[in-house]
Amino acid sequence: MAATTAGGVSRLLAKGGDWLRDHGRLLQRLQWVVVLVYAFLLVVPACLPLPPDAARMVNNLTIFAQFVFWGIWWPFVLLSMVLFGRVWCGVLCPEGALSEWAAQKGLGRPIPRWMRWGGWPFVAFVLTTVYGQLVSVYQYPKAALLVLGGSTVAAVAVGFVYTRGKRAWCRYLCPVNGVFGLLSKLAPLHFKVQEEAWQASIANKNVIRIQAVNCAPLQPIRHMKGGSGCHMCGRCSSHRDAVTLSLRSPSAEVVEVAEREADGWQTLLIVYGLLGVAIGAFHWSASPWFVTLKQVAAEWLIERDIWWPFESNAPWWLLTHYPELNDSFSWLDGAMLLGYVFATALAMGTVISMLLALAVRLAGPWQRQRFHHLAQALIPLAGCGVFLGLSALTVTLLKNEGVPVFWVNDFRLLLLAVANLWSLWLAARIVRRWRGGVRWLAALLPFLGTLAWVDSAWGWMFWWW
Repeated sequence: MAATTAGGVSRLLAKGGDWLRDHGRLLQRLQWVVVLVYAFLLVVPACLPLPPDAARMVNNLTIFAQFVFWGIWWPFVLLSMVLFGRVWCGVLCPEGALSEWAAQKGLGRPIPRWMRWGGWPFVAFVLTTVYGQLVSVYQYPKAALLVLGGSTVAAVAVGFVYTRGKRAWCRYLCPVNGVFGLLSKLAPLHFKVQEEAWQASIANKNVIRIQAVNCAPLQPIRHMKGGSGCHMCGRCSSHRDAVTLSLRSPSAEVVEVAEREADGWQTLLIVYGLLGVAIGAFHWSASPWFVTLKQVAAEWLIERDIWWPFESNAPWWLLTHYPELNDSFSWLDGAMLLGYVFATALAMGTVISMLLALAVRLAGPWQRQRFHHLAQALIPLAGCGVFLGLSALTVTLLKNEGVPVFWVNDFRLLLLAVANLWSLWLAARIVRRWRGGVRWLAALLPFLGTLAWVDSAWGWMFWWW
């Protein structure tokens, strides 16, 4: 009975992949609808006056757009990566659709070497996250237009110049490409590639010539083992009878594929990006430590008769500057924000790295690849943290609308507990691949310390401050 049910699910998923392949034009129309909605909610609020204090999302477009972008859109796009893989990227993302469209019309130049640098996902994520905090991207429509709209313009420009009908922007430069790639490793859905069937199709001389798949994100489909780079668009479904939308274990890619493919840039993004810079960006506005440090810095400047850092004359596109709402960052505010975020990233990332290194060493001889592999076990906790941080704005907006949110902290605790157990389960499976017997249990002790260290950051933000 179970085998019959599993077979039925497999056939249904395979048909779902083929449906995506066969309805490309419908999906393109859907993408253009998303582009229009995205452009409307991004551009129009930036042209309107800032909402008064009494404004609510039911009567003010700016507040409504803020809730859609930061309260619903981004948190649940992240969640969709864990549940369905990168379906958002392949089916709905406005930037991806525009970049591919521009590439179909553009110059078609080859991708330059500088664009292929492996560090762009980490660097782009850090710069976008920090800059968004400096201009208060979550609060103000002009800042959202600058950050999100600027990214979209860059996506179109890159698409117009490079490749012919591909998504070079998505593959190399998108600020969230690295994050999406990491989270999609946990998805139970993926396009499974059977290389044996592919090779057999090539070797079969009776098979007519098969047209190559237009893989927009430039994935090596024939040799694709995981789903972190696949946009789940379905264009390759059933290609050479070797590619099928399938179920898999949520641990498969992290435990098995990442054993070979994990690298230092992914580790930096997890340890110093998602568990460092992102936590600092979510922390600073709620942190009494930030206030204390700023007071100490202000007193030091006053004692030395240095006054220019207290001026709030930076343009809004450099530092938050909305004097009509009594919300303007001084140069000191900007410097302290940068210092706090990067100090948080350094403290979080360094402690995590030391604990992971100790875990690797306790499991056996030191190997750098094992360190990168074990870091992948933190993806569930890292993703949960970013979701919690972004959804904090969701909660604030719902409170302003009078929606009861008494259940939120209990739900946050539940999410953290699930993410911790998931990460611990992944770590146990990874370490067991290195070491038999009971020594692998010793390696999990520092990993438990890593989980506790990360949990403490969210404990301060949601419960202790």
